Amino acid sequence: MTSVFNFTFVPWFRSVAPYIHKFRNQTFVVGIAGEAIAAGKLQSLAQDLAMIQSMGVKIVLVHGFRPQVAEQLKAKGHEPKYSHGIRITDEVALDSAQEAAGQLRYEIEAAFSQGLPNTPMADSTVRVMSGNFLTARPVGIVDGVDFQHSGVVRKVDIAGITKTLDMGAMVLLSPFGFSPTGDAFNLAMEEVATSVAIALQADKLIFLTEVPGIRMRPQEAASEDNPIDTELPLAAAEKLLTALPAANQPSDVAFYLQHCVKACKSGVERSHIIPYSVDGAILLEVYVHDGIGTMVVDEKLEELREASSDDVGGILQLIEPFEKDGTLVKRSRTEIERDVGNYTIIEHDGVIFACAALYPYPEAKTAEMAALTVSPDVQGQGDGERVLKRVEQRAKAAGLDSIFVLTTRTMHWFIKRGFVQVDPEWLPEARKRKYNWDRKSQVLVKKLTA
Repeated sequence: MTSVFNFTFVPWFRSVAPYIHKFRNQTFVVGIAGEAIAAGKLQSLAQDLAMIQSMGVKIVLVHGFRPQVAEQLKAKGHEPKYSHGIRITDEVALDSAQEAAGQLRYEIEAAFSQGLPNTPMADSTVRVMSGNFLTARPVGIVDGVDFQHSGVVRKVDIAGITKTLDMGAMVLLSPFGFSPTGDAFNLAMEEVATSVAIALQADKLIFLTEVPGIRMRPQEAASEDNPIDTELPLAAAEKLLTALPAANQPSDVAFYLQHCVKACKSGVERSHIIPYSVDGAILLEVYVHDGIGTMVVDEKLEELREASSDDVGGILQLIEPFEKDGTLVKRSRTEIERDVGNYTIIEHDGVIFACAALYPYPEAKTAEMAALTVSPDVQGQGDGERVLKRVEQRAKAAGLDSIFVLTTRTMHWFIKRGFVQVDPEWLPEARKRKYNWDRKSQVLVKKLTA
């Protein structure tokens, strides 16, 4: 049992470590829907957020309270009123919102103050600090509807929040703001989280919601063949929004997406929509390559490019397991450093997930593609084909007529992509002299079309 645990734990921890390093000292704004707390998820969320903070992430936590306010209104015999997807906050609704916010802040602070017994964060101290960090103004009258005590964020106290975060505390914000005259306004959690993320230029805006994520074809039922889009470029997200009806309910596709788009357009690089129903959802989204929800990103994070000297360590880490099992011929660090300019890589968030090297033989108008490697974490997602296509483009640009590979285990993958097997005698003379006849590698060639 111990050996099995070690076998799974070590590669898992190695895959997570780059993200721990990358996110240290970054700022995350996390919006938690009130439905998550009503569903009993607070303790596990507190545990996960405490772990993330312990790894050096600065966290601003914004809680929602729709179901809690609805419960207070029901107890008072008062019907909730909405228009344009916004609560109409009369005097009764304002009292109910204040009561709900007070109760929720008490519960959240208590959750972080318990030392989280019997969890990975046992005996930890998580300081949670709240304050009057938001200035608000009224929504006013829209299309003849008076929203009364409903408001929107007017100003965020950036200096106050930043100072609190720098002290090592987690900032807790309720969806309430106050005018300079002291009037209280009920705000939407989503609008507060978005406004704060933009004001702080946070590294991430994360919504823990009742929806699993976004599908580009939301009218279709979810299935294994129609999963959520784990990553939406900003342009695609904007296009989807224009095709969707106005969002009036949290379950509407556009409800959270519109805030993610707004944040990304205003300088927040990554905005996430993830389901609170999945245990550990925020950990899975932040520390696993493809995450569990939908990420809207201002630019494609996965970069296909030529390697530089800074990538040598990442290339070595990627190819080492395949060298050990005999799939690849072993290459020394010195060799990779010398030839690093020949490598094409796919990098995502600072981690290299695929690579290949191109060694030209100009006299024979051909080149060898060597060390084509795709991380097991992303195999089957097309990264190998993307690298192959870029290598072909590089070979064409160099005026070459073909590329060839030597392989002992992956012949069929290359044949499917236009390679044909030839005799090792076909190899250029310079490469033939280095051919290992004992290894008996198969030689496959692909002609490059103009």
